Amino acid sequence: MKYEPIISHLKCDSILANLIDRYGPPRLSQQADAGDLFLRLVDAIISQQISAKAAAKIVEKLKCNLPGACIAPESIQAAGIDGLRSSGLSGQKARYVAGLAEQVLTGGLRLDILIDMDDEAVIEHLVKLKGIGRWTAQMFLIFALSRPDVLPVDDLGFRTALQRQYALPSLPGAVEIEQLAQLWRPYRTYAAWYLWRSLENTPRE
Repeated sequence: MKYEPIISHLKCDSILANLIDRYGPPRLSQQADAGDLFLRLVDAIISQQISAKAAAKIVEKLKCNLPGACIAPESIQAAGIDGLRSSGLSGQKARYVAGLAEQVLTGGLRLDILIDMDDEAVIEHLVKLKGIGRWTAQMFLIFALSRPDVLPVDDLGFRTALQRQYALPSLPGAVEIEQLAQLWRPYRTYAAWYLWRSLENTPRE
């Protein structure tokens, strides 16, 4: 992917310009294949309210413990709640992941159709599922569907980075973030990446 237009646009913000000079081109993965969307959504659920490093360790352990070393609806169902918990998932997250697998297996959720939906439609579709809120859906948009203009206003790390980088008196709320991010459109995902990077805690690369 050519990042020159994105970088040129974001450098209109002097704070982001400094981060771009420090970290170079953004390292965001390309859109996942349809067959990997389940894995990416499980990853997003596991990542809720824990650090990126802790989430990555749990995902890797889960993969190793599942039949066929594959995070798929069938292997999640075969493992059961106890199997998921033995990989480091909390009881609540284990139930969420098991419920997601059941929805996919029974046809209640078709992940492939999300690829062609706009961002808000994807969010509306996913938040109907137990255990998936707006934050999780946005992480899925960013790290599975590679959408370029997602603004994760509920992410604590993102808000912390904004407060530090822009010398704000307190953690910014959604309205303040939306106003600040107007300049970044239509590349707010990439702005978020640079701000996460400034904390050395990017959710996924």
